[in-house]
Amino acid sequence: MTDFAALLRTLAAGGVRFIIVGGAAATAHGSARLTLDLDVVYDRAPDNLARIVDCLAPYRPYPRGAPPGLPFRWDEDTLARGLNFTLQTDLGALDLLGEIAGGGRYEDLLPHTAGLQVFGIECRVLSLERLIAVKRAAGRPRDLEAIAELEAILEERDRS
Repeated sequence: MTDFAALLRTLAAGGVRFIIVGGAAATAHGSARLTLDLDVVYDRAPDNLARIVDCLAPYRPYPRGAPPGLPFRWDEDTLARGLNFTLQTDLGALDLLGEIAGGGRYEDLLPHTAGLQVFGIECRVLSLERLIAVKRAAGRPRDLEAIAELEAILEERDRS
């Protein structure tokens, strides 16, 4: 089970620059859909990579679904050489995304975020409008199913 609050507290306390995307962003905007992992787009600047490595190291990040014992080094070089990481940690499932389809990188997405309190933590969350566009661009069946609910939430918000 993923401890979303603990993961967000860990990233925020570590000074990590990130944007909540995916199912957790949908939930932050009012979606009733269940998500099992925390998806974040992270700033790939070297200082931020160091922060990510430092704050997550105590929670033993490991590639989710990889066989036990697979050689995996959790360090800045690994993050710098990769882009998207689906991780299992002692706090649960975390997807560290260097970029997302239909949205781009941290720098591209930042203007399309809102500051929201999530579990009492001030976080950058992908805007509802951009979240819908990103889910449409991803085109996965589960994303396409979520769009109708997100559009209803947007419609309700705009009416209020």
